[in-house]
Amino acid sequence: MKYFFLAQFLLISAFGFSQILSGPMIGHQTPQETKIWLQTEVPSVLSIMYSSKSEASQTIIANTHQENWNTITIQFERLNPNTLYNYTITSSGKLLFEGTFTTPQILDTRNLPNYSLAFGSCTYINEEQNAQVEESFGRSLDIISSIQKTKPDFMLWLGDNIYLRKGEWRSKTGVYNRYTDFKSQPELQSFWQNTTHYAIWDDHDFGPNDADRSFVNKDITLQAFKDFWANPTYGVNGQSGITTQFSYQDVEFFLLDNRFFRSPNERKTRKREILGKAQIEWLVDALVNSKANFKFVVVGGQFISDAAVYENHATYPEERDYLLSLIESEGLKNIVFLTGDRHKTELSKLQLENGTALYDFTSSPMASKAFDSEHEGNNNQVKGTHVATQNFGSITVSGDNEHRVLLLKTFDASGKLLWEHEIQKQ
Repeated sequence: MKYFFLAQFLLISAFGFSQILSGPMIGHQTPQETKIWLQTEVPSVLSIMYSSKSEASQTIIANTHQENWNTITIQFERLNPNTLYNYTITSSGKLLFEGTFTTPQILDTRNLPNYSLAFGSCTYINEEQNAQVEESFGRSLDIISSIQKTKPDFMLWLGDNIYLRKGEWRSKTGVYNRYTDFKSQPELQSFWQNTTHYAIWDDHDFGPNDADRSFVNKDITLQAFKDFWANPTYGVNGQSGITTQFSYQDVEFFLLDNRFFRSPNERKTRKREILGKAQIEWLVDALVNSKANFKFVVVGGQFISDAAVYENHATYPEERDYLLSLIESEGLKNIVFLTGDRHKTELSKLQLENGTALYDFTSSPMASKAFDSEHEGNNNQVKGTHVATQNFGSITVSGDNEHRVLLLKTFDASGKLLWEHEIQKQ
């Protein structure tokens, strides 16, 4: 027994007496499980105790390590649905955090709840030492308070979340320092602690501007994404990348990777692709299998817009047409794309020949410069939905199972409603 206590003493001695640097952040949830992410200041031994009113407390012992910048995702298992849990995090007997989370309820199509999600993209954090250079691009994080006031059930980060600066993508230190700076911003801490979060990436999380599969450090940025977010999984069918899927009540979300398999835009031989055939086949299989009332395809760049500009999917027309033809041939309905990247917001609608309507809600930017590109040639743009200022998106799901309705909204940074649009279940 004395050797056990000696081992425990040596283990604790190897770690520091820490504070939480960022988080805890609520990650992926199911009715029986919840992920909690956090980052400590130094490597630490953490004791996480959790319980509900009707259950005895349980304890998880976990360590944070220097090799992944002291980040950790803790998974609570064997939870009860629709239950409030209290949890505490201590280190060396010192209380670091005390919080709560509530598990989702089990799906009951006879009595569906109303709920909402928030989303956005393009968050550039200015730095004091580079204020003169960055002032024209970065914007205030006050928008986060406005998002919280809408009380979303969860938040989707649609890419360009951290904005790797010039040269940072060349090293693990640069990438992890940028993530640490982003996740530890004071304006974000309450948001992490009280709302569930999911994320995808785009080029400024993946690597340099307009980065593609040739990026030499993509395995570093992929590991950083895994270390700093708490998504359900990362990659499908044995592939690398960030592709995953999750359900919330009667809707499903398909989070795609538009970088890891992307061919160079100027490639003249072999097929040009963004998602790649394997990922598309998985997506179509999953959409066909889905019984959800609405299916959200979440990807970094615009898909439904037919303006072949910048990095829109229309600049890769063969792959775009291929996926659209599969959606139509399979008779898939009630699909809404959620996209970012463009430093502007707009809703696009495409009517297929079989009468099915597809939508693309582009939401950008949250905290960076906006660009007014309303007349760039998107023939599918829904009139009155173009926004060229700081903003975020919101979707409320309501109605009975047979008549489910989406209410799409865009708010400015102060929380003012700019437009709304209703989509009924087809």
